[in-house]
Amino acid sequence: MTSVHRRTAWAIALLLVACAIATVAIPVWLIRPFESQSPDALKTAYRLRQWSPIVTVAALIAAVAAAALLWRGSKSWWKRSALVLFVAVASGCAWFARQNHFEWMFNPLLKAEYARAADASFVEEDDKVLAVEINGEAVAYPVRQIAYHHIVMDTVGSTPVAVTY
Repeated sequence: MTSVHRRTAWAIALLLVACAIATVAIPVWLIRPFESQSPDALKTAYRLRQWSPIVTVAALIAAVAAAALLWRGSKSWWKRSALVLFVAVASGCAWFARQNHFEWMFNPLLKAEYARAADASFVEEDDKVLAVEINGEAVAYPVRQIAYHHIVMDTVGSTPVAVTY
């Protein structure tokens, strides 16, 4: 393999890994739960999330192929380490593209605890609440309390509910 071909293979491997990183990192940056997002940014993020599993697997396959191709001619430890790093980063991107990292941040509240309205001193008069009434049983979930969880799994009036906003 000529030195031009080797440099081209290194450049392609670097470019593919950079694409895999961008495909995974851009949606993470654009979809920030506590920041406002523009419709165009969300559209871009969701499109990238849709394509990221395919792009990252293609990048992983190409990184493995490039590493196999370049391994023999890469005698120095740092070049071989770079090849291993390319494959590791591409593998990490392929794995992360199949994850919903928002689930890591916002765990559902599975066991809601209640306080009578008169005893709920932690709820201010102007706090927003999500109210549910089923079969004569009424409950209210303070938005400020469920902001971290975003979903409460509960039973109201003998009916299972998933309260979210």
